[in-house]
Amino acid sequence: MFVTSLILGFVGVFCILDSRLLGRLNFERPLITCTIVGLLLGNIQTGLAVGASIELMSLGLVVIGAAAPPDMNMAAIICSAFAILTDASTETALALAIPIAVLGQMIGVLMRTILSNLTHVADRSIEQGNFRRARSMHIVWGTLLYSLMYFVPIFLAVYLGTDFVQKLVEIIPTWLTDGLNLGSKFLTAYGIALLMSSMLNKDLTVYFLLGFFLVGYIGLNITAIAIFASILAIVLTGLKFRSGPAVATANGAALADDYDPLEDDDDL
Repeated sequence: MFVTSLILGFVGVFCILDSRLLGRLNFERPLITCTIVGLLLGNIQTGLAVGASIELMSLGLVVIGAAAPPDMNMAAIICSAFAILTDASTETALALAIPIAVLGQMIGVLMRTILSNLTHVADRSIEQGNFRRARSMHIVWGTLLYSLMYFVPIFLAVYLGTDFVQKLVEIIPTWLTDGLNLGSKFLTAYGIALLMSSMLNKDLTVYFLLGFFLVGYIGLNITAIAIFASILAIVLTGLKFRSGPAVATANGAALADDYDPLEDDDDL
């Protein structure tokens, strides 16, 4: 269990550094994180199930400015490990998601407070010409603190065992657990609504309805729908661009009949 806890702790470190040091590769998304946990623990199916559920919940979370949202990624790692190591159901594991995410949020607020002080130390070092110390504040100490913010909670949660996690759940009153489960369902629905509001328009709604009715009336599964949609996308793309690139007018704008609402207008 020590080695497992250590590995999962480092998975958390890798994920938290994704958008902070390694670029943005989307390894900090719950679906990807839980898949990695499932691969390491030998149960990718459970990892995908937990990850997909927490991913839907996290779609409803919007980060505004420097606000620290509930840490669904930390919750994803601990919940997927809990579900796999105890053979618990996905619903049981998801009951821990919101409390762990809120705990991660509080740790995140504390860590951001500390890191803001490191920024002032780096500023003073730059004024004094001590650039080596300024670099260490940003690259070394900032990275180390962010890593510990994930490594320590994940390591302790897994190493202390599922009994420790279960005791934490038992301490939570039933009314609060039911409320959190209800809230998670609202977050899932809200996340799907946000996603659909950004994707659907008068041109794309027909494709959404096509997929919905293929599932509802023909009984195709998601894999078949994805394959069918990919083929349809290739065919429609070929029809759209078979006449070559759009011809530009004198002022540099593309012709109206070649306008794609999904394209960035700034590129025109």
